[in-house]
Amino acid sequence: MYIAYSALQTASQSNAPIQTEPQNNELLLRYQAYQSTCQKYHREIAAIQQYLPGWTPAFK
Repeated sequence: MYIAYSALQTASQSNAPIQTEPQNNELLLRYQAYQSTCQKYHREIAAIQQYLPGWTPAFK
């Protein structure tokens, strides 16, 4: 979850021109999909984190 949050923060704080609405919607939809996937597979993620502490799925 931290990776997704930091990706959103970096995108919003950059000096790039203001993004258009469709790009913002796409980023929001991708973040929501990431959250729901992490919730769905939380047991598997916890099992992986036993061997790799701090591991989180990549947010692309």
